[in-house]
Amino acid sequence: MTDTPVSVVVVDDEGLVRSGIALVLGASPGITVLAAVASPVAVETVRELAPDVVLLDIRMPEPDGLTILSELMADAAPPVVAMLTTFDTDDQVLEALHRGASGFLLKDTDPEQLARHVLTLAAGGVVLAPGLRRERLFRSAEDEAQVAVVARLSERETVVLRALARGLSNTEIGTECGLTLGTVKDTVSSVVAALGVGSRVEAAIVADRAGLVPRP
Repeated sequence: MTDTPVSVVVVDDEGLVRSGIALVLGASPGITVLAAVASPVAVETVRELAPDVVLLDIRMPEPDGLTILSELMADAAPPVVAMLTTFDTDDQVLEALHRGASGFLLKDTDPEQLARHVLTLAAGGVVLAPGLRRERLFRSAEDEAQVAVVARLSERETVVLRALARGLSNTEIGTECGLTLGTVKDTVSSVVAALGVGSRVEAAIVADRAGLVPRP
């Protein structure tokens, strides 16, 4: 990462919530909040301001969070989007994952932790709120089969997957594991393909389910 602050847009239909999140992040080193808006102007605002990270409430009146997420992901250069939710059992989380969300945060996340999550997302890392009930994301035999694949990964793939699931970016994984950036990218791609998932976020959830990451 550079010295340039990470830019953020907060989208939530509850004025107090979005103002509170914006206030917390705006006071955090290395982060600048470009706007805090309600859902009707979310897509327009994000496209105009081009933030690094969008924090998007998953449950809002029309347009809802999933609709906004899909519109943003359809852009040529979409921002990193993390979904905000109040419930650790939110049944829309899996759908958001499939639509391209890079993380999931509970709204009551500690302010310092929230800021760290934003910086992690901006660096290309994955963020899954500790309070999120991961087991709700695994509902089929296919999901369990993905977990079984983890045991058959190579040593390098396992090490990289574990680091990815901890939220490390490709650059951070390379530094920690002594690998070139190109090797990390290739390994992440092979892991994603082996698990049969569509993104590093989904791979991180499989890793968590397989027990690669100790629970706090």
